[in-house]
Amino acid sequence: MTILVGIVGISGFGGGEALRLIANHPAFELVYAAGDSTAGSPLADRFPGLPAKLAHLVIQKWDPATLPNLDVLFASLPTGASAAALARVPQTVKIVDIGGDHRYATGWAYGLADVWPSQITGQTRVANPGCFPAATLNALAPLLVNNLIDPGNIVIDAKTGISGAGRGGDSKFGYAESNENLVPYGMLEHTHMPEIATTIEHLSGGSAAGLVFTPHLVPMTRGILVTIYCRGTATTAQCLSAARDFYAGRDFIRVSDTPPQTKWATGSNLSFVSYAADPKRNLVIAMGVVDNLGKGAAGQAVQNANLMCGLPETTGLEGLPVWP
Repeated sequence: MTILVGIVGISGFGGGEALRLIANHPAFELVYAAGDSTAGSPLADRFPGLPAKLAHLVIQKWDPATLPNLDVLFASLPTGASAAALARVPQTVKIVDIGGDHRYATGWAYGLADVWPSQITGQTRVANPGCFPAATLNALAPLLVNNLIDPGNIVIDAKTGISGAGRGGDSKFGYAESNENLVPYGMLEHTHMPEIATTIEHLSGGSAAGLVFTPHLVPMTRGILVTIYCRGTATTAQCLSAARDFYAGRDFIRVSDTPPQTKWATGSNLSFVSYAADPKRNLVIAMGVVDNLGKGAAGQAVQNANLMCGLPETTGLEGLPVWP
């Protein structure tokens, strides 16, 4: 079975990672690539290492009115840039929105693929989770559904590589500014806060009113590590057992007895979770690691597309992480 796919936002980091995965996908055939800043140039000018079958595909100016015949469209556009245009895409074309415009929007399934795969299977419109939510919610889900923590008292300390900021060209993300530096940002108002809070409430049935989330930019290219402080009397063993039971049979989740590291996930669609707890202090610490461009963006997008198209969700995503 050949499934015809397109990528909008091909020149960004998320779109480029989607291209890398789709180029080796056994069922997906890339027939359309769009990007405003690089329109008119062959893909190989932007990605010289492409296989010959894709090298001469010309990047198009993004216009929903001129889409070719497609089965699936991946949209990797900045938040605020996709809603109006994607509304013009025919309903016969399945869409995975890697950007932020459709998370918990009416008519769109929320694509937290390892937690709610059944809600994605067969859908035509799926909103990919943000990178921080992907790492955070996979770690929290087993604790929330088993009532092991208080959903209203959660503090998330997140660290991300610079590629999470996208290829926008803002000078504050340049090498000189980022190297040998650690920067908190988006405090109290980060765009992923509502998405994380809403999902916590869906998983727990309680309020996430006390949620605190602070991301930090660290001088590495890829990777996210979240350290999440929660209130609960569960033991470390109970948390690990809950996670192993919750994710039994899920191919991309790794439950680790030791704190995870970002390099464990580099270049992959894997998600690592771990826990440490002290019942006497009413303290549970959850930890999550993903590659922000993999599970945090394009990897989960391809996983979602596999589910939408009735393919095994591991199709095209079974490559090992890059090490070292």
